[in-house]
Amino acid sequence: QVQLVESGGGLVQAGGSLRLSCAASGVFFRINTMAWYRQAPGKQRELVATIGIDGSTNYEPSVKGRFTITKDNAKNTLHLQMNSLKPEDTAVYYCNARYGVWSWGQGTQVTVSS
Repeated sequence: QVQLVESGGGLVQAGGSLRLSCAASGVFFRINTMAWYRQAPGKQRELVATIGIDGSTNYEPSVKGRFTITKDNAKNTLHLQMNSLKPEDTAVYYCNARYGVWSWGQGTQVTVSS
């Protein structure tokens, strides 16, 4: 089982930046894909970005060019660098790990003021 703990959320003005982190404990080497999702109030959870075991990345179109997903295998940590933030990026952001089953973190709130 993999346990995930997110950090780095907060309140930022539009145009600002935040860096989210996700610390993974457990059998990290079994993870084949990690991802960030987000859920805004009244909306469904949506995929933001993924990173594969080979380091390949994919992004939701609205964040492409602004967000960057990276992972540090030595520290078992996933990151999401978010630049040029917009009010519509406001959501709870969740870390996700896939290794035959899916594990989720508890989420971290990101609020972007206009």
